[in-house]
Amino acid sequence: MTATSGATTGTRAGWVAPLCWSAVALEGFDLVVLGVVLPSLLRDPAWGLTPGTASLISVVGLLGVMVGALTVGPLTDRFGRRRMMIWTVLSFSVLTLLCAFAPGPVWFGALRFLAGLGLGGVLPVAIAMVNEFAGDGRGGAATTTLMTGYHVGAVLTALLGILVIPTWGWRAMFVIGALPALALVPLVRARLPESVPAERVAGRNPVSTLFSRGYLRATIAFWVSSFMGLLLVYGLNTWLPEIMRSAGYELGAALALLLTLNVGAVLGLLLAGRVADRIGVRTAVIAWFAAAAVFLALLSIRLPGIGVYVSVLLAGVFVFSSQVLVYAFVSRRYPAAVRATALGGASGIGRLGAICGPLVGGALLGAGIAYPWGFYAFALVAAVGAVAVAFVGRETVSD
Repeated sequence: MTATSGATTGTRAGWVAPLCWSAVALEGFDLVVLGVVLPSLLRDPAWGLTPGTASLISVVGLLGVMVGALTVGPLTDRFGRRRMMIWTVLSFSVLTLLCAFAPGPVWFGALRFLAGLGLGGVLPVAIAMVNEFAGDGRGGAATTTLMTGYHVGAVLTALLGILVIPTWGWRAMFVIGALPALALVPLVRARLPESVPAERVAGRNPVSTLFSRGYLRATIAFWVSSFMGLLLVYGLNTWLPEIMRSAGYELGAALALLLTLNVGAVLGLLLAGRVADRIGVRTAVIAWFAAAAVFLALLSIRLPGIGVYVSVLLAGVFVFSSQVLVYAFVSRRYPAAVRATALGGASGIGRLGAICGPLVGGALLGAGIAYPWGFYAFALVAAVGAVAVAFVGRETVSD
């Protein structure tokens, strides 16, 4: 790297965290928007959706995210973080906007798949960049702070659903979600620097490192834990409103509980990263998955008044940050030259869990047993995630 490019990178380093946070916040919109609009779509006679067909649309979109994560991660390590960030944000913003004009379920599903290709690449790029620009010993906090954007976006989407859908309908949600992303692209292009590791290792093939002797067990364990973590995230965000409605709550209350779940996620992230930097990320992620299992099981108890909101809030504190701590652990466990590839692999394979989450929720709803048995099933998933992380060795690497 030349002295000029080094100076440019230094002056732009302060833009890394806010720009990556903004991109992740826009992906947070995608995390929740389908769950927000599904109650309206399921009751729209023109579309004729059932829980099964709605789950299929969700799966198609998540397949796109999986392909995007698996593809963009290695491309990021080979060709640079900045270039791939611009491409991912631009592609998913345009295709999300087009979802607002889908004439029916087939086109809607196809656009969700294509948008997912860009969405899947956002996390590997963003997490790799913030870790490379974070100070020593701050990787956990840097990752979890970044991921607050994910859930701030989710919270705003749930809130917008309450305010927007009754007046303007579900299509307006996709217009509102896409326009900020289009505005972000010029700013990313002008201000986001390239990371030093990305410039240093461009052109190498990073994939084989994940399966080398020193990393194979960790790679498999991370894939399993990410599968479990994303099953929880997408299963709950897609179906929590409908599960709560099946338990007797009104639509407004059910959407408010989804909002509460994601508020808990933001609070958990603010806490989890700092705890991880103090006690070790491996210990923290195991403890977080275990606590998630406990609080998910407690959601099977119907509580009156504010009690149900407190219970959902506590579940959100641990469920979502468990998965983010997996990403923090991945960032710590692999060297910079393959970091985006490792993150893309964990995120991409984990998307299989994201696919299974809506399918499990839809199946339980179809069988009429989503409440309370769905929460017991989700608690078991969290417990398996804790066990998987325990198989990752304690060794860490430095760049």
